[in-house]
Amino acid sequence: MKAPYGNKQAILNALNQGGFISGQLLGEQLGISRAAVGKHISSLQEMGLDIFKVSGKGYCLNNNVGLLSSDAIKTKYQQLGGKTAQVDVQPIIDSTNSELMRRIQVNPALESGSVVVAEMQEAGRGRRGRVWQSPFGTNLYYSYFWCLDDGLQAAMGVSIAVGLAVYDALKTLYQLDVELKWPNDIYLNKEKLAGVLVELDGQPQGPCQLVIGIGINLQMPESASQQIDQAWTDLSQHCQTIDKNDLVAQLTFSLEQRLAEFSEHGLQQMYQQWNSLNAFAKQYVELSTGNRSWQGICEGIDGLGGIRIRCDGEVKSYYGGEISLRKVKS
Repeated sequence: MKAPYGNKQAILNALNQGGFISGQLLGEQLGISRAAVGKHISSLQEMGLDIFKVSGKGYCLNNNVGLLSSDAIKTKYQQLGGKTAQVDVQPIIDSTNSELMRRIQVNPALESGSVVVAEMQEAGRGRRGRVWQSPFGTNLYYSYFWCLDDGLQAAMGVSIAVGLAVYDALKTLYQLDVELKWPNDIYLNKEKLAGVLVELDGQPQGPCQLVIGIGINLQMPESASQQIDQAWTDLSQHCQTIDKNDLVAQLTFSLEQRLAEFSEHGLQQMYQQWNSLNAFAKQYVELSTGNRSWQGICEGIDGLGGIRIRCDGEVKSYYGGEISLRKVKS
């Protein structure tokens, strides 16, 4: 890590203790001038952190979700009974998914359960080429590597299992009853809370390598929210206390459980639960591939994870990672 960012991290760690701290004290601790402290603070604010200053008191961080700690994550994960995951915390990265994909290329024997989680993404990605808003320290940017030995075809429907893992984690930690939107979104009170991006690499019949990206809005700053073009929410609007390290540990453990079930039984024991959480159940929707579109009543998913649409009395299932589903306004 370069020294300038090391100073930013040290300032963040000091602010993360809570309350006010003076620029003079920060400068003395780091061996830099108050003016240099001020420049680092401005840079952190540009990243999306809500840091404010009060004359005579100093700086204060308005952030209730804390910073990532690999030690804290490991401790909590082991308390849950997890054994295999290896979590790598990065301060700033282009994309957690991109980083894991690079690691696969360098090390084809990368073990399932490898996790990369970051404070900020400079090139966060959603589905269909969309930008995922990734300001520093305020949301969760998380990717999980999983190797499936049965080939690409066997991976169909894995986003269903991942969505249920996110549901499990949020229900366990915050007692929230989220809804799931096919194929990869998590809604709360009809607003988007989180998204999933699953990327695959492998052969049709050989081992299949999956990178499972999950982004969860925790405490979205106003500056970033203005770039979002759909109804959204974050956990801070629904929970008094959020510990990002607890969330990473619980999410990792929940993923392990769901992926183990998926590997053993597919969606046989999961698709009906997903249907009970379907955000668009019995609603009139439009399904689009970019070139074609269909409209009808959303009947949930089938046992392979395909979305079922009723049109003119007939129900058909549709599959594919680049299909978009949206509610049709009445």
